[in-house]
Amino acid sequence: MTAKLPAPVVLENDVVRLEPLTLDHVPGLFAAGGGDEEVWRWMPVSAPRSEEDLGKVARGLMDDDAHVPFAVVAVESGRAVGWTTYCDVPGFAESVEIGWTWYGRAVWRTAVNTACKLLLLDHAFELGYNRVLLKTDIRNLRSQNAIRRIGGVHEGTLRRHRKRPDGTWRDTVYFGILEEEWPQHRARLQR
Repeated sequence: MTAKLPAPVVLENDVVRLEPLTLDHVPGLFAAGGGDEEVWRWMPVSAPRSEEDLGKVARGLMDDDAHVPFAVVAVESGRAVGWTTYCDVPGFAESVEIGWTWYGRAVWRTAVNTACKLLLLDHAFELGYNRVLLKTDIRNLRSQNAIRRIGGVHEGTLRRHRKRPDGTWRDTVYFGILEEEWPQHRARLQR
């Protein structure tokens, strides 16, 4: 690890509450997006077919020292609607990644993603990180557009970065937001 990852905390605004992920979240998370091929299409694992499968994936993230996973809870309903993580970024000083993010389809094209990113980016920069990295599969245009919308600057593409669950090679598109860039993007998003 190149930087100490943030400690698990609860972060909240009027749209979402980010809580440290626990196995207690799994039933709600499975109801939100378990087994949905489209939700899991770009994730590094296949769509979980049962709560037990999803629990194993969640446990893997919770036990991994390179991730700080959060359940995304919609404030209005009190239901878990997805998860997101801070990730270690080897080779990048004073940087943290926001990744391993998925949301159930019911909250696609709502304020949930922007609300999550506002919380995570604010928290990262308040803790003194210099830059936040976001990355996605080159084929995931929806995610690339969302990252650009919050202020992510395209920094490059790693070709054949890793294999997808189906065995094909994934090219990974990298974006970054620097500490000094964030206030302008934050103000725009809050408007």
